Amino acid sequence: MRNFIVVTMSCFLLVSTNLFSQEIKFHENKLEPVNVSMTIEKLKGSKVVKVVKDTAVKEFDEATFIKVNGTSFKDGTIEVKVLSRLLEDAPEFARGFIGVAFRISEDNSKFESIYIRPTNGRSEDQVRRNHSVQYYAYPDYKFDRLRKENPERYESYADMGLNEWITLKIVVKGKRAKLFLNDNKHPSLIVNDLKHGESTTGAIGLWVDVGTEGFFKDLKLYTH
Repeated sequence: MRNFIVVTMSCFLLVSTNLFSQEIKFHENKLEPVNVSMTIEKLKGSKVVKVVKDTAVKEFDEATFIKVNGTSFKDGTIEVKVLSRLLEDAPEFARGFIGVAFRISEDNSKFESIYIRPTNGRSEDQVRRNHSVQYYAYPDYKFDRLRKENPERYESYADMGLNEWITLKIVVKGKRAKLFLNDNKHPSLIVNDLKHGESTTGAIGLWVDVGTEGFFKDLKLYTH
């Protein structure tokens, strides 16, 4: 059976292939902040989740996300709309880091993630443009190690910018993941060797990093 889950800030909707549907009020206690702060507010007429990384976490590519409790994801599709702004005190190297963590272990010690750097998408520096999209696996395969050991394999270019809604769609099957942006037909990034293998299952998370004021809405989860 193929399940289709829609998570909004006001409800949690489960629809299965037998056309059975159920709507449940979505409570904030479904969202667990992990090394981030969270508020639910209105942005451009939509109810959204706002996420900011805890300043006490100094390292990059860490477990800094809103964990969506009740999700158990192995293979399927994650889709969410994200909007990224730079905080007033963002460091010079901030890029508007925002994305999705998936297959998060119960204790948050392992997960896969794909995220974007919106400031790079339209940079006049071609090297920065080439680093617009990033995959990493926590805790052992962060962006710097992957870039050093396998340059260009886990990053790519995609058109995007700050302060605009961007649709992320991540399709996962076994050890492979593909990222599609804004309903594009072809993926912006293909990862053929997810570092935690093909058998892991876990929650999904709304992920940000340093200097980002991140907003999320219209989260959808399709599982196989």
